[in-house]
Amino acid sequence: MQITRRVSNNDGLTVKLFRVPRHRVTQGTPLRVVIAVAIITLGSLTAVINAQSTQQAPARTNTLDQIVAMRDGVKLATSIFLPQGKGPWPVVLVRTPYGKDLQATGNTLWTNREFALVVQDCRGSFKSEGEYRPFMTDHVDGYDTIEWIAKQPWSNGKVGMYGASAMGIAANLASMMNPPHLVANFVMVARASLYNQSAFIGGVYRKELNDPWLKRQKAEWVIAETIKHSVYDGFFDLAEMPKHWRAIHVPVYNYGGWYDIFGQGNIDNFVGLQSTGGGLAAGNQKLIMGPWGHGKIEEVKYPTDSVVNATEEAMRWFDYWLKGKDNGIMEEPAVRYYVMGDVADSQAPGNEWRTALAWPVPAKPTSYFLKSGGALSEKIPIEPESADTYVYDPRNPVPTIGGANLSVKKGPMDQRATGDRKDILKFVTPVLTSPIEVTGRVNVELWAESDAPDTDWMAKLVDVYPDGAERLVLDSAARARFRDGSDHEVFMKKGEVYEFSIDLWSTSIIFNKGHRIAIHVTSSNDPRFDPNPNTGKPLRADDETRVARNTVHHDRAHPSRVLLPIVPSYNGKRP
Repeated sequence: MQITRRVSNNDGLTVKLFRVPRHRVTQGTPLRVVIAVAIITLGSLTAVINAQSTQQAPARTNTLDQIVAMRDGVKLATSIFLPQGKGPWPVVLVRTPYGKDLQATGNTLWTNREFALVVQDCRGSFKSEGEYRPFMTDHVDGYDTIEWIAKQPWSNGKVGMYGASAMGIAANLASMMNPPHLVANFVMVARASLYNQSAFIGGVYRKELNDPWLKRQKAEWVIAETIKHSVYDGFFDLAEMPKHWRAIHVPVYNYGGWYDIFGQGNIDNFVGLQSTGGGLAAGNQKLIMGPWGHGKIEEVKYPTDSVVNATEEAMRWFDYWLKGKDNGIMEEPAVRYYVMGDVADSQAPGNEWRTALAWPVPAKPTSYFLKSGGALSEKIPIEPESADTYVYDPRNPVPTIGGANLSVKKGPMDQRATGDRKDILKFVTPVLTSPIEVTGRVNVELWAESDAPDTDWMAKLVDVYPDGAERLVLDSAARARFRDGSDHEVFMKKGEVYEFSIDLWSTSIIFNKGHRIAIHVTSSNDPRFDPNPNTGKPLRADDETRVARNTVHHDRAHPSRVLLPIVPSYNGKRP
């Protein structure tokens, strides 16, 4: 592997370009893609963007800086990068709250490929006028910018939007307005639901994701606004993609990661648009899911072929949709996904790319029941009574160790770092005698009670290695008061047992022979989730807390379990 270029500045932006071999992809075999990657870090907000796999001689780019007026007269700073020669050209648009000058660093990659690149500061950010309200004006501003581009002499009237994270969200929001000249999008690591994936999960506020980012963006006031609407009341509907899938008429290539903060969002948008999208959206979607986080994952390194060049893939996508090139991309399977595996054993099954025509892939929902003594078994419990109790103190929450995080360390980190805490229940299978593949959405169902009117239930899916390492696969949360729906609160009564559902989102992993599958249950995961004070008062109403005595039942009448989507396998390989 050879470093070919490195660029950095005082704002914390680092770009590394690597050159590695590229192997030809053949349909019907595991997908092995070894290509170049550029990792861009902006302060502590990290996005993974990719550079061109084949380095070309730099081309001279014609650059224009313009101020573009929106329908309400607010002017947005916009940079235009044009290829050499005579246009007009198809246009790729990036709208960003992080500064257009930084986002335009790789503009020659696009102009060398005969695309015009337009990069714009979102309203109220950097050189653009107006009030910065994160993601609240990107719908209309995106529409107006696209239609302005279509009228320019250097544009052929075909526009595609591209971007990761905030830029991907901006592309999604613009597509909901169905601009006539938007033809296709390439969206990386972006949510589907503001309420259920970005602001909250299971009704629990995502403190680690929201608070630091909003403070960095100088939009701290949004925190109070979000918390004010913790009970779902329709306030977020403008940014709820599932409510607008039918209004989206363009093909979208969704690019996500198993450890990304918005991993389920890319999957949900693919599935929803593929089946219900309007215009050319239905049936023309693409999805890729890899072993990635929102930046560098910790402690584990997957093989080099787990890297995918998003920029090159986006160019193939736009070559087809914006230029009409018959490059075969639409004949390829709609879904590519990386099946993770044992990273300590190079001979272990998994750690390979696969393809599918649709998502989810065929799998058998299989129940693994929580049992007394910390067992996890496919056998349903027969005991008339069986339960585990722990004490949850909001002033001493379980610390976050890895997972789908933004501002703290992320990825499949070893959960043994939490120590021998008494407020974590661990349930584990016997040592596996053969590999087990889990691909799809994972759900934990708990029968539980508390002596507090409200508390949280947290669950983790863990891969236990032969050396004892407890590698996190998925984790999520559910707030007790929202067990019957996020639009109303129902508090618990002492002595009553309730059923709770914890959506762990999706993964693809092979638990290797000699490993064990574990489920960890607790009531806190801080700072990933805002600790529940257990008082039943409105979110962050005051500083009062109370200690809760929480009990998880696992008997014949209360079969707490995890539902795993298990893919049939033979000797670690798909039949």
